[in-house]
Amino acid sequence: MDDHADVFEDVRRGMIPAHIYNDQEIFELEKERLFSRAWMFVAHESEIPQPGDYVVRRVLDDSFIVARDEQGSVHAHFNMCLHRGMQVCRAEMGNASHFRCPYHGWSYRNDGRIVGLPFHQDAYGGEAGFRRKGQRLLPAPRLDSYNGLVFVSMDPEAPALRDYLGDFTFYLDYYTRQSPSGIELRGPQRWRVKANWKIGAENFAGDMYHTPQTHTSVVEIGLFREPKAEKRKDGCTYWAGRGGGTTYKLPPGSLEERLRYVGYPDEMIERMKRSWSAEQLRVVGQDGFMISAASAFPNLSLVHNWPRVADSEAVLPFISLRQWQPVGRDETEVLSWFAVDAEAPEEFKKLSYKAYLMCFGSTGMFEQDDVENWVSLTNTAAGSMARRLRLNSRMGILADDTEVVPALTPEQFAGPGTARTGYGEYNQRAMLNEWADHLAAPARSATATHVGGPVPEPSRDPNTVVNGA
Repeated sequence: MDDHADVFEDVRRGMIPAHIYNDQEIFELEKERLFSRAWMFVAHESEIPQPGDYVVRRVLDDSFIVARDEQGSVHAHFNMCLHRGMQVCRAEMGNASHFRCPYHGWSYRNDGRIVGLPFHQDAYGGEAGFRRKGQRLLPAPRLDSYNGLVFVSMDPEAPALRDYLGDFTFYLDYYTRQSPSGIELRGPQRWRVKANWKIGAENFAGDMYHTPQTHTSVVEIGLFREPKAEKRKDGCTYWAGRGGGTTYKLPPGSLEERLRYVGYPDEMIERMKRSWSAEQLRVVGQDGFMISAASAFPNLSLVHNWPRVADSEAVLPFISLRQWQPVGRDETEVLSWFAVDAEAPEEFKKLSYKAYLMCFGSTGMFEQDDVENWVSLTNTAAGSMARRLRLNSRMGILADDTEVVPALTPEQFAGPGTARTGYGEYNQRAMLNEWADHLAAPARSATATHVGGPVPEPSRDPNTVVNGA
């Protein structure tokens, strides 16, 4: 594999080699050095609320059973039988106390421990030939959660999830902790697009510049109360930790008035006031910014928006989570969830879901606009001329790297990280710089796990999330 140092250098100065969006060697590097060590979202605890509940999710080519055991702990098991490698679970979701391999009948508890092995004595001579005690489905190397969001990392030496996300958790709370009960998810909807996975993640991280062009029709039909898409430049972009996003600028008013403007009822506003920190409340109530789209590196994105719900001035907010799951260098599986405060009124949940489907479901108006661009970009990046082209991603900075518009001061924006008003590509550059850092660092070799020899009984599997921790 070629040395890509020149590619990473170009990326770091904001001149993006076009072929990175459709190149097999780059994709192989991503698998080896990025997805082998980053934290990857796999589920939310509301998807598996009861003992025995499970979902099956992928991290590239690896299938995991994310299950809640009988004691309430959450596990992520590699979906492969210890015997001959058959997938243990072939349903996408369900409830089971045990998983039984359909090939030879080996069975496992939902905490991963092996409990059944047909003809154990006849085939293996019992425990002398194959010791069942302590054997279990291979756990994900690391498992952790934040606000009920469950992540895995393929790197056993990965930092704690909270440390990995850093100050981005400040903003993640707006989407995932509007009350003490957190959120509940519906979905995911799943579809595939012939586009590179990075494009969507970058777009959601901070591309306010495309709205007046790509989404002209959405603005013209009056879906949003804001009169012109150009108003996006009055909001700001922010980057903190391993994530960043965009905001809208709210009209003058108190915290309560601004949250009502977005469409939240008073009972939800009261819970937000008790759930968010003083600084989080100040970003909305005093600074006047409301979070919109965002991305957490590498491939988890979030949306918060408030379209009109009828032929009136009334709007209805919705939240969506989505993952850009790479299938290949030029194909992405999109997993899209509707998210809502678990304590929200039932009528609010119902209408909010409709707003989500209208905008960002699989046939949503925004979705159709965006995908057309992303597919075109990916196709064009495959040609030989793309290797000669450096895409200009330096919006917001001058030739000498000074900023066109200075960053907001702490008095103007109470959130952590760096925030800026106006159009710029700071967030896209930050995300691609993180990408370049991962790809430039050789991956550590995986540790082999041997099955069948003496294995001590663990006191507790460290790769579990215990009772929603």
